[in-house]
Amino acid sequence: MAEAAATTKTEDSATAAGEKAAPAEELADNVPAKEMRSIVLTGFGGIRCMRIVKKPEPSPKDGEVLIRVKACGLSFLDLMARQGCIDNAPRTPLVIGFQCAGDVEAVGDNVTDFNIGDRVIALTDYHAWAEVVSVPAQTVYHMPTGMNYHEGAAFPLNWLSAYILLFDQGGLRPGQSVLVHSVGGGVGQAIAQLCKTVDDVTLYGTASHNKHEQIKNDVTYLYDHVVDYAQEIRKASPDGVDLVLDSLCGEDANKGIGLLKPMGRYVLYGSSNIVTGETKSIFSVAKAWWQIDKISPIKLYDENKSISGFNLRQLLFHQGKHAYVRDVMNILFKMYNQGKIKPVIDSVVAFEDIGEAMQKMHDRKNVGSIVLDPTMTSSKNAAPETVNQNEAEHKADDTNAETK
Repeated sequence: MAEAAATTKTEDSATAAGEKAAPAEELADNVPAKEMRSIVLTGFGGIRCMRIVKKPEPSPKDGEVLIRVKACGLSFLDLMARQGCIDNAPRTPLVIGFQCAGDVEAVGDNVTDFNIGDRVIALTDYHAWAEVVSVPAQTVYHMPTGMNYHEGAAFPLNWLSAYILLFDQGGLRPGQSVLVHSVGGGVGQAIAQLCKTVDDVTLYGTASHNKHEQIKNDVTYLYDHVVDYAQEIRKASPDGVDLVLDSLCGEDANKGIGLLKPMGRYVLYGSSNIVTGETKSIFSVAKAWWQIDKISPIKLYDENKSISGFNLRQLLFHQGKHAYVRDVMNILFKMYNQGKIKPVIDSVVAFEDIGEAMQKMHDRKNVGSIVLDPTMTSSKNAAPETVNQNEAEHKADDTNAETK
């Protein structure tokens, strides 16, 4: 009220002096917008296309939650987004990132489930890597009390995928066997932990050799991806496995389907074989799909096998399964609170170290999740250039022109 009175008094004085008072909307428009830092992709390509950009902070729209971000999750999806390997991506420049955790700073109209100060996790369709984000409430989740921001940022993509793959699509039951590729990554580590919540599950995993010592106790059998793992699995289990969870695609799809027991299930949930370098390779993309045999439904019928696919981003943002995803998230939060599962954090880095973090994931050197912390200060000299929004748009125009 005191502020309102002061404003009225000032406007009255100006009017008395013969000056016309500006409308409230105009006064608000003249207030400089607060700026935030964000990680912007100026063009699809290599790590050099990433910039730290200062942008105006957003305001929550109807049905949205404004979040002061404390941590962001880095996943293989971000590498594919940077390279332009995701269908129907927005034009650059754009803020990338698909998951974050932080505190609710404001809520838009018609938001009833969140209050200012709530600790939350959010899934976004891009735009997560910023100090402030505004997210539709239907993809925001209350963070468990004992979970920290770094765990929260690493949680949603990995653990939702792992649970749905194992239980809803894979139908995992006691006494069954599972093959999972990239078991040292974020989703792979989540799958390994969830398998231990089911009695007598045999877990076969593949991973880069440099990770074996660190993750050897997470699986029953561990193989280097470069060896003939299919032959090695047949030695341990001549009948094959009940469930194959494939994040690689390409020739590994054929191997996985061939390893299935009768009544076995193969689920494709990624295509990381197409990411063979820092930039997109048309040859790698073509090779990954060219190597997949055409599967006849009659062959599946004769062999009593099933094949399916899973894409969390499509399920949530394009197919509208918000209620289903929230139900799964609540199950996972309960398991976390019971101490049955815990996100594995490989490392936490500053925004300015995004290039180094992405390179580590390119090289398959991370065990678990890499987290970005906007509150951290980089100790490195080689950080992405910080520019304003206009400069980022100019760089994006140059890149878009080059790629036309």
